[in-house]
Amino acid sequence: MSKPKPEKLDATATACAGVGIFATTHWTVVLAAGRAPSPQAEVALASLCEAYWYPLYAFARRHGNGPEDAEDLTQEFFARLLERNYLAKADRERGKFRTFLLSSMKNFLVNEWKRSARLKRGGGETIISFDLAVAEGRFAAEPAVDAGPEPAYERQWAVALIEQVFTVLRREYGAVNKDRLLDELKGFVWGEESSASYADIGRKFNLTEGAVKVSVHRLRQRFRELLRAEVAQTVSRPEEIDDELRHLIAVLS
Repeated sequence: MSKPKPEKLDATATACAGVGIFATTHWTVVLAAGRAPSPQAEVALASLCEAYWYPLYAFARRHGNGPEDAEDLTQEFFARLLERNYLAKADRERGKFRTFLLSSMKNFLVNEWKRSARLKRGGGETIISFDLAVAEGRFAAEPAVDAGPEPAYERQWAVALIEQVFTVLRREYGAVNKDRLLDELKGFVWGEESSASYADIGRKFNLTEGAVKVSVHRLRQRFRELLRAEVAQTVSRPEEIDDELRHLIAVLS
């Protein structure tokens, strides 16, 4: 992952002040189903887990587990989570899915996993689909600074949020055959600063410099909207969105 540029995200914390996007989010559906399970909650929780498995995998690795053991631990944790063993602990006062997930994983590693038998290699049920080689590649690319498992988890969570946003952006731009343009403009929003000028990009895509400037403005605006919407999926109240966005910016600084 390219070096993040928190200053580019700073406006996100105050932009799009409306809470209309909050209506029915994944985490609010899960919380509402804490005592009354529903198929909708199962789908919502599975979607959140698919999006945010990597920070927990890396957390297990940073606790001294090898790649295969960390994979087993992560899969077993999600198996128990999706079976609702932990959902009774999901409390609106705890608010954020990020906080709930880390707290549950810590309890799992310290207590439940020690009391249970190890999964036999290849014998456990695959709950979350992820490629171990890809996971290890990401883990190896993490900054060498040893900030400890929990700060690293926070940063990986923030990066995962950004990745979710760009997954949507790639789908949207690809639908109108502008995926190459997104690759060129991405650096004006996130990652390594683009070395190309608006004029350079314009020549490449047969656009005027002004048209490129407008495209960057629209990308930034859409990025902010999607980031806010993604954060809304992981908090229990609309008033928590801005705090979570500020936290996101801080951990990427």
